[in-house]
Amino acid sequence: MPTTGTACHFEALGDQAVLARTTDEATALRLAAALRRDPPPWLEDVVGAYTSVAVFYDAARVGQVAVVEHLRGVPLVDATAGTGTLHEVPCCYDLGPDLERVAAATGLTPTAVVDLHGGTVYTVYAIGFCPGFPYLGYLPEALQGVPRLETPRVLVEPGSVGLTGRQTGIYPEARPGGWNLVGRTPLVLVDVAAGYFPLRTGDRVRFVPVSRERYRELEGQRL
Repeated sequence: MPTTGTACHFEALGDQAVLARTTDEATALRLAAALRRDPPPWLEDVVGAYTSVAVFYDAARVGQVAVVEHLRGVPLVDATAGTGTLHEVPCCYDLGPDLERVAAATGLTPTAVVDLHGGTVYTVYAIGFCPGFPYLGYLPEALQGVPRLETPRVLVEPGSVGLTGRQTGIYPEARPGGWNLVGRTPLVLVDVAAGYFPLRTGDRVRFVPVSRERYRELEGQRL
């Protein structure tokens, strides 16, 4: 069974955390999953992002050298085990103001953009930008390479589904943003006051196309 020692580079992240840099996204996901599944007593938090995992520890209970030695010996399960929860997210592509722009940039029809975007299962590789914003990868090759808007929007509505480069994502709260908006989900993905953050790194997301009518029926429900 492979271990992290053959696939990671470790570096200090302040005096209460270690950053493990891995060779690929799958290794980072497996390391984070293994630590959450069998946490050592000194572990305080695990934050994964693409090819790195930040491991936060209680410095009163353990030293950095011991943490690194522990991480080197963490057994990683195979690539298919420990896969995160699959979330089906309804998306009304009729509410995507940049759908035509993405179609023009990729040489596809709007229908083909919807079919490709909604026909892919994405992995949550990172959470950031604003509370609960999932960075989802990776787009089908035919949808990759669309640049951000030249002038970002001052306000992007909650639930907006955007894409740029190789990634897609969901704006859980109203924010400025420069991604190309291809649709919108009616679901609530974040409730900061209630501590509701259903998406985690390692989870998977599939967008399910819905009509405007179905959007209105689901509006305000939680994921």
